Amino acid sequence: MKIIFRLIILLHVFTAGAQNNYLLIGTYTSGKSEGIYVYDFNSLTGDASYKSKIKSPNPSFLTVSPGQQYVYAVYEEGNNKVGGSVAAYSFNKKSGELSFINQQLSGGDHPCYVAEDKTGKWVTAANYSGGSLSVLPVNTGGGLGAASQVIQHTGSSLNKQRQEKAHVHCTYFSKDNRFLFVPDLGMDKLMVYSFNDKTGKLTAAPQPFVPSPDNGGPRHIVFSPNNQYAYLMEELSGSVIAFKYNNGKLSNIQTISAAAPGFKGFMGSADIHTSADGKFLYCSNRGDANTITIFKINPANGRLTVIGFQPTMGKGPRNFSLDPTGNFLLVANQNSDNIIIFKRNKTTGLLTDTGKKIEVGNPVCLKWISK
Repeated sequence: MKIIFRLIILLHVFTAGAQNNYLLIGTYTSGKSEGIYVYDFNSLTGDASYKSKIKSPNPSFLTVSPGQQYVYAVYEEGNNKVGGSVAAYSFNKKSGELSFINQQLSGGDHPCYVAEDKTGKWVTAANYSGGSLSVLPVNTGGGLGAASQVIQHTGSSLNKQRQEKAHVHCTYFSKDNRFLFVPDLGMDKLMVYSFNDKTGKLTAAPQPFVPSPDNGGPRHIVFSPNNQYAYLMEELSGSVIAFKYNNGKLSNIQTISAAAPGFKGFMGSADIHTSADGKFLYCSNRGDANTITIFKINPANGRLTVIGFQPTMGKGPRNFSLDPTGNFLLVANQNSDNIIIFKRNKTTGLLTDTGKKIEVGNPVCLKWISK
């Protein structure tokens, strides 16, 4: 009986530990924010408590290394003759604190996205205003070397205010680390590059790009957990394009609007994620909408069906994230200085406001590190 009791206690301790994670918050520092913030998050209760912060200029997008030892952040700056930067930090899991290692130029103005490849040896940055992307080597100790490659996009599309030139918005590595997918909002193209993880070299893939409809504005891309489908969020049209995926090649299977029936305003769609079980897809809409659109994914063919619209309880939901357990979905409302915590029904995919939130100035990126 004592053995069973001890096993129950150990199981409880292990489970409780697994339910606690660090939440890292990237921000714009033009308002109330001072940099990157770290919170403790309890995935059983949805409670969050402040842990630490580190001052930095406009760390608008973050990525966590495969081993969770390091964090990389873009400094979204530009029009300063040198462009923006990518910074490297070490993360202490005991204290929940970030420590600055170094920074390197991103190769263009206003980098807005950063990703690390599966080997942890290379970091890529998307320069929005510069219309370029760069590859930076990761040195021993997690620091960054100078960019080993910068690729400049050229082109434009229909919307002369937003698509007057190339605007690279995302760099997303394939699951097998052999391809990099790069949505370019300005060119209305999803660019595809072959990636050599030994040299860090990018070259045009056999399918070098996938066109989007004029004035679509490709922004972010995500793949289904089974890697059979990909979903591209278009900022300007507010549409999601679904693709069948195979070995670096994409074939369009569906285009579906993220707008609610009868909606007439500007969508300004931003972020997109699938649930870990591959059953649901979520996307955020800013502009006049301020909603999360919820889709059900057909497992047989990857097609989407809209099943709900959740108001974000704030303005400008630039980024959102499902916590590691999938119990909660957190929305970073950039223009109302808060992160709203929604409870997620894993069976239906629908969201419920918990009444809990985190007050942070201009939150624009949410990432997780396990404790």
